[in-house]
Amino acid sequence: MAEQGSRLDSSLPVFTPDVKRMGGVYLGDSSPPLYSSSARRSLFLRVSAAFFAGFLICLAVVARYTSNQSCLPFSALSALLPMDVGTPEWHQYPPAEPTNAFPSAFPSNVGYPGPTQAGAEPGVAATAPAYPLHSNDFNIFRSWGSSSPWYSIPRGKFGVDSSPEAPDTCNITGVHLLHRHGARYPADFVSGTGPAGFASRLNKNAENITVTGPLSFLDNWTYKLGSEGLTPFGRSQLFDLGVSMRMRYGFLLKNFSDTNSLPVFRTDSQTRMLDSAHNFALGFFGYPLEGQYQQEIMIEAKGFNNTLAPYRSCPNNDIPYIGYRGAPPADAWKAVYLRDTVHRLQRYVHGFDLEVRDVYAMQELCAFETVALGYSKFCELFTQKEWEGFDYSYDINYWYGLAWGSPIARAEGIGYVQELVSRLTQTPIETHNTSTNATLHNAVTFPLGNSLYVDATHETVVLNVLTALNLSSFAAMGQLPTDHIPKRRTFRSAELAPYATNVQFQLLSCSTEPDPQIRVIVNDGVVPLANLDGCQHHPDGMCSIHAFVDAQKENIRSTDWNFVCNTNLTFPDGWKTTTGYPV
Repeated sequence: MAEQGSRLDSSLPVFTPDVKRMGGVYLGDSSPPLYSSSARRSLFLRVSAAFFAGFLICLAVVARYTSNQSCLPFSALSALLPMDVGTPEWHQYPPAEPTNAFPSAFPSNVGYPGPTQAGAEPGVAATAPAYPLHSNDFNIFRSWGSSSPWYSIPRGKFGVDSSPEAPDTCNITGVHLLHRHGARYPADFVSGTGPAGFASRLNKNAENITVTGPLSFLDNWTYKLGSEGLTPFGRSQLFDLGVSMRMRYGFLLKNFSDTNSLPVFRTDSQTRMLDSAHNFALGFFGYPLEGQYQQEIMIEAKGFNNTLAPYRSCPNNDIPYIGYRGAPPADAWKAVYLRDTVHRLQRYVHGFDLEVRDVYAMQELCAFETVALGYSKFCELFTQKEWEGFDYSYDINYWYGLAWGSPIARAEGIGYVQELVSRLTQTPIETHNTSTNATLHNAVTFPLGNSLYVDATHETVVLNVLTALNLSSFAAMGQLPTDHIPKRRTFRSAELAPYATNVQFQLLSCSTEPDPQIRVIVNDGVVPLANLDGCQHHPDGMCSIHAFVDAQKENIRSTDWNFVCNTNLTFPDGWKTTTGYPV
């Protein structure tokens, strides 16, 4: 093994300059060339001229970067020299003494962490066989709905044939980033449900159960998942996302150096949220984090307004699938696509009657064990068609519970829209009548005029916000059926709300546009804005910030938080919505 600090490998090519082509200057040959007296005078003059020119260039560079611009000889010389293309540009970040640094306003612990239980450590090297390859376009990792890891949406998938990079005629002037936490352990809100409930039922009947064939691994299977907290993969997702965003938007930090200030990133107090925010920051800023940014932690609990967890202050959110009668829509679909699967797997289990909820939990275990432990035997139990059914079950769940098919989704997302408009217009919110928290809206914890904002939240809130923004292209198909998968559905939770999903509100200045522009980019897919009043169809999905703000102000004006969240809402038979609002 080579020692640290060892020389470059001798097999690497070595550049050997041609002495003659270098004007006879000695480059280390055993015997330097001889010169005549005239040659020495000529060499002396050339070296002197080069030295004097280099001295003047150094003075010009100093003049270019000095704060004193009154030195006319330096300024004039600087103007004569080509200093643009290839000129070094260094951004000194973070500022040495930022004027807005108030550590006491950004405590590192505000309590209310939520329930968290660590799980077993992963052991891919010991438990996983060779990685299964797929010969077609089907990708199991993108078929787990919101339990899928995030991935870049193919160009044009959302209807705009453009990429997240700035168009040729535009410069990026700012970005507002809203992102989800990373992959987590299951969150079992109802005792006895989900993967943990399935494991518990197996355990209670263990003495009577016999398993064979593809289910024989259950003889030695144990439940290794924790609850609520980030998995190791989830931590890496947010670190990688932070690195990616630094690579894309790091130049915006120059604005903070120029104003001698620090950016403020926000998250809420749940463990997986705070851990996600810290891992994002480590990827974005690098270690150590002290002095590079300020992390605001908003309390997530009932009794506290919080735009990153608005459901905590909306009582009607506690009514599952409010507005819909009978069994939850997702349950109706599970009974359809898993009917034959239950019978197929029951052949390998004796002493235990499988139900739809058990087989569905096995599919969930595939997703959760993979992102927690690196591998799961449950994954190979199901066909491509069954995984497509599983993926669609998440779509139905979120459509009717959290997005355009829910009567409360728009109201729950409107608080964040108010904050977005406040930031875009640099105008404080006048009336706090939604999930906004007036206590935190001050110049320290909710600064205006920054070029970079980062907010970490839950997938539910991301869907709430997209709904409140009236990005109706995702709702173009109308209600999702519960008896079949539509061929061309525009709403997919794996695309909009996976682990580490991210929404970039990209601000641009373009030579081809008279006004500042904004684009909405979801997981690298550019979203059309033409449905918003005042926003025209644009090949790069841009809209004037003024028109975008006016459209969002109308959304805010027409959304009644108190009515939606605090009223005993009644719905007629057959009621439905594709706007996320009850009326």
